[in-house]
Amino acid sequence: MSILKKGMQGVPVKRLQEKLGIDADGIFGSGTEKAVRDAQASAGLSVDGIAGPDTFTALGLNELVLLRVGTRGDTVKKLQTALGIDADGKFGPGTEKAVKEFQTSNGLDADGLAGPETLAKLDAFAEMTEETVAKAAVQPDETGFESEPMPGLNGSQVVAGSTIDVPEEKSVWGRVKGWFS
Repeated sequence: MSILKKGMQGVPVKRLQEKLGIDADGIFGSGTEKAVRDAQASAGLSVDGIAGPDTFTALGLNELVLLRVGTRGDTVKKLQTALGIDADGKFGPGTEKAVKEFQTSNGLDADGLAGPETLAKLDAFAEMTEETVAKAAVQPDETGFESEPMPGLNGSQVVAGSTIDVPEEKSVWGRVKGWFS
């Protein structure tokens, strides 16, 4: 999952809320949705109330960027250009294959998911510094979200799922990556 939307909860939501300057309870409700819409409008982005890679980048939350199959937008296009493949802005099987090949050739876990660690190895993503990669790890004060729901929605209801154990040094998206592995 590379987006945050109404009904989701957890560490990534809390970080988004902190950046937006709203109550950071880690639950993406209507107040968070409104704040995301306002931020998107201010940044000249498409206003949909869903925080994804382009919104994270505009807000300076580069540590939350996670590109995977199904992701769309300018950040995906930037990745595709950096990988030297057709840049249509849609992360499909071809992009996944190129990401896995890049990860393998750079000594990374070849999972096909492009997060801060992978993006930091690409010259096109200068904003993905060592500091950004470090910020992508769950911080000591963020351990309160041990049972985050599986990030999927059925209508407006969160689809419950089991979580996996993720060491503290793992990405804030670590549990999410486990569901797609």
